[in-house]
Amino acid sequence: QFTLRRANPRGVTALTKRERFRDRRPADRRADAGFVRALWEAFGEYPFERGNLDAGRLSWLFGREVLPAEEPFDAQSYEALLVLDVEAAMAAFPEAFDQKGGR
Repeated sequence: QFTLRRANPRGVTALTKRERFRDRRPADRRADAGFVRALWEAFGEYPFERGNLDAGRLSWLFGREVLPAEEPFDAQSYEALLVLDVEAAMAAFPEAFDQKGGR
């Protein structure tokens, strides 16, 4: 599935670490797990370019399950390299790694 987006008139949205609380809605948690699964299936444990991935969704994972893969890291660059911390992702979202995809 592909999503076409218009250019952001304010420029690139910076990635920031967003605090996740235990009382997050189940739908938000499922969205995070689905995003982790998509990252795992697309990139595995290898670095990937941020590209046009959703900055909001990445920010819920950034600094925990998704880490900078380069120094210095430019949080406002579409070319910035990220990497999935597989161990942290498996601990936080085990359903994203099961054979049934959490269904």
